[in-house]
Amino acid sequence: MNRSAPVRRQRAHQYELSARQVLASDWEIPSRHRDKLKMEKSIGPARPPLVAIPVLVLLSLFTLAPHANAQVKPGDVIGASNAAQVKSLLSPGAYQAVTKGMQINIVAPSRIDWPPPYQNATEKYASQVRLAPDHHDLLGYVAGQPFPLLDPNDPDVGVKIMWNQYFRPIATDDFDLRYFECQVATQNPGAQQQLMKMTETGHFAGYYDLGRTEVEPIPADPDFKTTGIWARFAAYPTLEPAEDRGSGGIRYRYWDANRADDAWAFLAGSRRIRRVNEVILSSSAGLSTWDADHAGGFAAKPQEYNFKFLGEKNMLGCVHAKNAPAHPCPSDGGATSCGDDWEMRHLYMVEVTPRPERITGVLQSKTIVYIDGEGWFNPYVDSYDRKGELWKTQIYLMTYRDRPVPDAKIAVYPFKREFNLAASSVDVQTGVTTTCYLPGPDTAERECWYINMGAVDRDFFMTDAMAKAGH
Repeated sequence: MNRSAPVRRQRAHQYELSARQVLASDWEIPSRHRDKLKMEKSIGPARPPLVAIPVLVLLSLFTLAPHANAQVKPGDVIGASNAAQVKSLLSPGAYQAVTKGMQINIVAPSRIDWPPPYQNATEKYASQVRLAPDHHDLLGYVAGQPFPLLDPNDPDVGVKIMWNQYFRPIATDDFDLRYFECQVATQNPGAQQQLMKMTETGHFAGYYDLGRTEVEPIPADPDFKTTGIWARFAAYPTLEPAEDRGSGGIRYRYWDANRADDAWAFLAGSRRIRRVNEVILSSSAGLSTWDADHAGGFAAKPQEYNFKFLGEKNMLGCVHAKNAPAHPCPSDGGATSCGDDWEMRHLYMVEVTPRPERITGVLQSKTIVYIDGEGWFNPYVDSYDRKGELWKTQIYLMTYRDRPVPDAKIAVYPFKREFNLAASSVDVQTGVTTTCYLPGPDTAERECWYINMGAVDRDFFMTDAMAKAGH
């Protein structure tokens, strides 16, 4: 018997119902503790579980989105002078960036699909996944999306959404981001860019022992049974500036909920490897506004945080960026990257707070994570300081195609997938912004992204390899 058949039949039964009810209005899901009658007034009878797989539901939503959000329409160009039009369609941090000159072009929305291997893995394994009794840990996971069916009335829906984000379809096996460039500048509307710092890094890479769907070993690396390592990440060697040349970092994440991440740094000055306390990964180094826990979305160890579902809403996001390479924004002093296409998307919103019994000393009192309900990437992420004031926002410009850049010769896939072309981390309190360009506008390596190609193996994530590259 085909185990995935019941899942598909359940989805098919829900598509039409969900489409009629989800699209009824541009609304935010109330908490499960709010008045049930109030919810039913807004959307009719109690809703069936939301289908969080790229299907006709979201396609229909995008078709109707301009009616639900009449303040913007395809063809509009939004900048500092008319930013108020999109205030309710962006996170507070992303909205601040627009008020400071980050221009966005509004286009008609269009759907994106998951890579077929990821879709197949979801259908094969999702039915066996569940949360542990502590409502934090994940049990029965093999590959694909852990929770393709979501019920907004489920008290654990926020946790399930975040586990879906951790096992998202963008990269499941490995990735190698080569020779990318980051520029630090201050928001300065209408002025020329005053570059504070420029860095170039040889590799930012990841290797996953679990959830593998495209490159052998599938669906898990046998190493997992020995080491318990769920994922490895590395960024090294730094190529520019000269004073940081050779520096880098490595991070290991363990499946054991009670084992903290291990991290090491190789510093150019000492030419030695030192262990890094996990808490430090929530802070930025030097002039950069990026920190490891907020790179690529919210990236800290999930079992160390509480996840509170805030709702879902139709908002703007960049999914089909056209500029490759992306370029500094001329209207905000070159702080962010702008002039790309933004469209209406259906986003989940989750509040993330540290669990004091698991981790202390984190600089962020909370992080609000916005998650695309179709592609499962983060259009933007806002973090708040210990006083509860908005501190930083990360903004991601994504594209969807079968290659990272139009002239790619190696990184070419038999299906379309998501790529990140630029990412900005904005300190909204100071205006200092670090924007990373993927690929960099000035680097010889044009393709930049190598996803699920076996471009790196476990040996790349050894401290000896990092030290050797640094020397």
